[in-house]
Amino acid sequence: MFADKEKSGVAEKTEKAHGGLWENVKVIIQALLLAVVIRTVLFQPFTIPSGSMMPTLLVGDYLFVNKFSYGYSKYSLPFSPDLFSGRIFASEPERGDIVVFRFPPNPDIDYIKRLVGLPGDRIQVRDSELYVNGVPVKREHNGFFRADDQYDTGDDVPVFRETMDNGVTYDTLDTRPGTVGDNTREFIVPEGHYFMMGDNRDNSADSRFDVGFVPAENLIGRASLIFFSLGNDTAFREIWKWPTNLRWDRLFKVVE
Repeated sequence: MFADKEKSGVAEKTEKAHGGLWENVKVIIQALLLAVVIRTVLFQPFTIPSGSMMPTLLVGDYLFVNKFSYGYSKYSLPFSPDLFSGRIFASEPERGDIVVFRFPPNPDIDYIKRLVGLPGDRIQVRDSELYVNGVPVKREHNGFFRADDQYDTGDDVPVFRETMDNGVTYDTLDTRPGTVGDNTREFIVPEGHYFMMGDNRDNSADSRFDVGFVPAENLIGRASLIFFSLGNDTAFREIWKWPTNLRWDRLFKVVE
């Protein structure tokens, strides 16, 4: 009798252990599915890899990209499956938006730039001034900038604040007046495409150069919030450097 009770108790404990393990597995699976849904449909984390968007975005900024801002294309999904063409639930981006998109010559690569030209727009840069449809974008000197990482040139770089006709305003850098990107031909943006430029105007591979016009299908989303930022070329894994290199003033900063 005692042996039977003992066996029954062991079986019950084993069953409970298996049940508890299965519950843990289910919780993990649910959490992973939720993470996939959030990343696919809502927000995607993105790290700034270069200085092309200084002074607005800095190397070491970690931000969230709002993926439902412009609707969804195959590039919105993990591994970019060719399930459909074009965009669904599409909405038009605005001039001045900071956009993450797939690099047209190689869609495996993500780029982040500011959208300055909509379909049908005429875009040109003359003597460092941006022209949209023949009208210069308002531009005024707004102090100086100096990087805290590999892009520190040792000098203070002039900052110029631009204001689009829709009221969007942002800072740009003009490190070397008279460079090839400071005087361009006039670009006419085709239907279904956009023209992108980096805020660091003399150090940005963008639609003036090899990026070209960006198809609507290549848009991933709009940069919305900086949730973390590390200066001095600090890698995320170097936790011991966080206290001295964390950019406290950029935490949870809305991207403009």
